[in-house]
Amino acid sequence: MRSGEERQGRSGPRAAGAVARLPRQVREELTRRLRRNRGAFRADDVQVVEPTLLRRAVGASALGNCMEWFDFGVYSYLAATIGKVFFPGASPAAQVISSFATFAAAFLVRPLGGLVFGPLGDRIGRQKVLATTMIMMAVGTFAIGVIPGYATIGIAAPVLLLLARMVQGFSTGGEYGGATTFVAEYSPDRRRGFLSSWLDFGTFVGYALGSALVTVLNLALTDDQMLSWGWRVPFLIAGPLGVIGLYMRLKLEESPAFQKQLDDHEKSVAQESAAGEFKDIVRGHWRALLVCMGLVLLYNVTNYMLTGYLPTYQTETLGRSSGSADVLVLVGMVWIVVLITFLGRLSDHVGRRPLYAGAAAGLVLLAVPAFLLIKARGTWPPVLGVLLLATLLACFAAPSAATLPALFPTAVRYAAMGIGFNFAVAAFGGTTPLVTAALVDLTGDDLMPAYYLMLAGAIGLLTVRFLPESAQVPLKGSQPMVGSREERRELVTASEELYALARKGETVRRG
Repeated sequence: MRSGEERQGRSGPRAAGAVARLPRQVREELTRRLRRNRGAFRADDVQVVEPTLLRRAVGASALGNCMEWFDFGVYSYLAATIGKVFFPGASPAAQVISSFATFAAAFLVRPLGGLVFGPLGDRIGRQKVLATTMIMMAVGTFAIGVIPGYATIGIAAPVLLLLARMVQGFSTGGEYGGATTFVAEYSPDRRRGFLSSWLDFGTFVGYALGSALVTVLNLALTDDQMLSWGWRVPFLIAGPLGVIGLYMRLKLEESPAFQKQLDDHEKSVAQESAAGEFKDIVRGHWRALLVCMGLVLLYNVTNYMLTGYLPTYQTETLGRSSGSADVLVLVGMVWIVVLITFLGRLSDHVGRRPLYAGAAAGLVLLAVPAFLLIKARGTWPPVLGVLLLATLLACFAAPSAATLPALFPTAVRYAAMGIGFNFAVAAFGGTTPLVTAALVDLTGDDLMPAYYLMLAGAIGLLTVRFLPESAQVPLKGSQPMVGSREERRELVTASEELYALARKGETVRRG
């Protein structure tokens, strides 16, 4: 028997055209599910997300991500100073490369963190793992702030720095995949792009706060003071930030999709992945993994070029002051923060694929002009060049937290994200500052960063060709998610219409 809520959903002008209002990709996915279920949705087949829980999940995840990426980001802003403190005997170019090599080392252990935390997240829950990664990041970052320099303990200093960076990298291996999975699984299907974009909003706010703090320190302190103790301040802040972030994440409830997986088959897959069945995930989802890695490459090469390499590029290659370089990058970070949620909302309406494709093409066409502007003298040409790159980066960042989790089913989502995301970041994202600095030093061509971005854009365009459109589509292996009971009534009605159309089409084909 149909519930009163469902009977009410069949009446009224809004219900009459429910199917017509659905995007094509949503109609196709719902039709597949209805055929598999051999019937229309009932009210309890559709999950309603309570607004209070949704706000808490999105807000706490974004704020926690902000704190974590503040910790992780300050290293890139202080790369040149850290090179002088921990590698004083090297040439200036070698100091920068050594510092970025240590930066890249954290990314080399990220896949290991993903392989450990991903299956754990699919087995014991997303919330517990995210609390663990939060405290590990804080400990690793705080440790960097208290390590004595090379002048005090010799070779032990860079060794301890490397170990601290590896703790950071290991924890981050479980962070982004888990946070995106958590927020995506909490978000109603129609608004997943907008709500998930708040996660990367938190990321860039964290970057901006780190950049702002380093900028203030560079402007307020002398070079000797920065080398002596000033560089330690951002890292020491990680301790109290970690306590706040841990408290916030412990207050979160587990995502509805994790709590309520659709069938026993998926639960068995989750148990296999939790037991470390890496090969099963790769064998069963290799196409989605490749698409994930291509999009992550596009996003993170651009990201670390702007946030990780550009400050040092300006000081070491272009000869600008550290204060002006930091201010310029800070302008780009603030611009991304302004744009990102608007672009996330846009992706819900026009789709993820058009946003990725347009920005990837823009990167191919505009990378060289952007760097020519950054190199130019004066104030406004460099600002325009940074804003150009920041706009393209915002177009990659805004849909990512909604797009990447949608590639995988609920039972293996965290583990698969841990594999695809972290292997791509380790190979291409975190190495961007190191590789670019080495290429500039080797060739003497200060447009090498632009050429590197063009290559990433071309790979991104190829990847988008194989990306399924997921805007407003229910996550694989999860119930349809809606934001209100009225939306649930509309979806139940739409499913009845779709199922009737599907049965009619089957009858015609048989006839």
